[in-house]
Amino acid sequence: MKNGKKLAGTLAIPVIVFAACLLISSAQGIVLFDSLLSWTTFVRAAANTVLVTFALSINLNSGRFDFSIGSIALLSSVISSMITLKTGAGPLAMLVLSVFFGCLLGLLSGLLYVTVKLPPIIVSLAVALFYEGFAFTLTGGHGVTLAGNAEILGFGTIPNYLLVILTALVFMVIVYDHTRFGYEYKALLSGQKVSVSTGINEVKNAVLCYVIAGGLMGAQGFISATNNGSITMALNFGSISVMFLAFLPMFVGGFIGRFTNDKLGYLLGALSMAVISLIYVRLNVSSSYQQIISAVLMVSFLIYLNNEGRLKQIFRH
Repeated sequence: MKNGKKLAGTLAIPVIVFAACLLISSAQGIVLFDSLLSWTTFVRAAANTVLVTFALSINLNSGRFDFSIGSIALLSSVISSMITLKTGAGPLAMLVLSVFFGCLLGLLSGLLYVTVKLPPIIVSLAVALFYEGFAFTLTGGHGVTLAGNAEILGFGTIPNYLLVILTALVFMVIVYDHTRFGYEYKALLSGQKVSVSTGINEVKNAVLCYVIAGGLMGAQGFISATNNGSITMALNFGSISVMFLAFLPMFVGGFIGRFTNDKLGYLLGALSMAVISLIYVRLNVSSSYQQIISAVLMVSFLIYLNNEGRLKQIFRH
């Protein structure tokens, strides 16, 4: 009975979302998954979303709102693509470089945060501006073009995206659920003062969180670059928009995490968002309507979470 309740709680939202999207597409006379392109679009959206969700949740769960993750994805992909194009290396090398430079940029961001001791929002905004400006300077404002490099652009296949998703999930579960760092991270979430008094190094833990989030965003920047065939510059906080991919799946994942591992919850939240993204594409929904619909969905879910106890009491009566 208990296991059945956990399974139902884990799968309820993804199943409802998938069913609703299938019904909507059928009502419009459209087959949601009608081709390999549809499946590729879905899996790519899932990979992008789960990477950003993991990266955002790491610091946000600790009370650190990090606006710089989008700029890390931008700058790490710019540096890795420029090196790859210059050396003639393949997509795997570019991915490794993107993750490496993402970790390095995350490290710099984390060290700045613990050094200046300003609120993380202020620090991350400054870092975002700096990384955006640095990427603009490196490319002369023209961005990076990958068009014509068939090997790099050929990375965008379903098996490759699934491998990225699985690797990210396994990495997050191992690091945050089965290492000393992960135990200390959870202890700090439960009680910061008590944890520090027992000898946990809060500064080291925070910096490592920034490093891991940066690596995840490096992978996301690589996926975005190889899919679009180019890297477009973003100035004046233009890179911040990527983090909005993660808000709804993060809240949904947090809810699902009550019934299962929270990392699996974030993945299921990302899959739910990915199928919504696919139906946007299949129904040719404009970007403005997409933003409105996504905002309504997120606000509605937050309203439910905020009134969950009251709603349960109403339905019991």
